[in-house]
Amino acid sequence: MLPPRFGEGWGGVKTRSASTNDAPAHSAPLVATNLPLCYNCVSHSWGGSDLIDTSDFRNGLSIILDNEIYTIVDFQHVKPGKGGAFVRSKLKNARTGAVISKTWNAGEKMEQAIVERKPMQYLYRQDGEYFLMDMESFEQISVREEQIGETVKYLKDGEQVMVQSHEGRIMGVELPFNVELEVAETDPGVRGDTASGGSKPAKLETGAVVQVPFFINVGDRIKVDTRTDAYLERAK
Repeated sequence: MLPPRFGEGWGGVKTRSASTNDAPAHSAPLVATNLPLCYNCVSHSWGGSDLIDTSDFRNGLSIILDNEIYTIVDFQHVKPGKGGAFVRSKLKNARTGAVISKTWNAGEKMEQAIVERKPMQYLYRQDGEYFLMDMESFEQISVREEQIGETVKYLKDGEQVMVQSHEGRIMGVELPFNVELEVAETDPGVRGDTASGGSKPAKLETGAVVQVPFFINVGDRIKVDTRTDAYLERAK
C-alpha cells in the first residue's frame, strides 16, 4: 500500500511536477549519482530562472547564489530602529546539503531557480546508496547520502520524500519538515511530569537523537522538526 497522499510538510511550495510520460522506460534502476552535479566545474548559464527579491522569500524557495542552487529553510525580515531593513536567511545547498547563513538587504534581487519536485517513496539502503521509487511509474533511482543531507537521520522505510531536479539533474532529496517517529531509547519518564524547561536525550527508531520533555517514554511517538531537530509534540 502506498503512503498517504503527498501534501503537507514541505512548506506549501508551488512546484512544477515532472511528468512520467517524458521519462524513458528503464530495465534497471536509474542511478542519480551518474548525473553531473558539479555546478562550478565550468562557466554555467542557468536556464529556467526568474529574477525575484527578498519580499518573495518563503521556506522551500530555490535560488541561485554564486552559481549554486540553494533552498531557503528559514528567514526573518528585520527592521531595526536605525539603518535599513534587512533579511536574515538560512540556505541549504542543493548539491552538498550544507546549510549556510546569509544576510540580505531588503529588496535585494537574486535569481530564482525553477526546480522540479517529484514525490517518491524511500525503499531501502544498500552500499551507501538510498533507493527511491517513483510512485506513479514504479521506476527506481538511487541517490547518495550527501544528496539527502543531514535529514537522512530521520529517513525510514516507506517514507515519502521530494526529489529535486534542475535541468534534468538530480540535485537533492527533501524530507517533510515534520516527521512522526517512535522513541527507541530514553531514560524513564516521571508520571505526571509535564513541566516545561527540562529535557533529556531520546534515540528515535531511525537512530536520530533529539531532546524531549521528561514525560516522554520508550514507545511514544513524537513529532520532530527535521530542519531544527526540535521536538514538537507527542503524536496523538
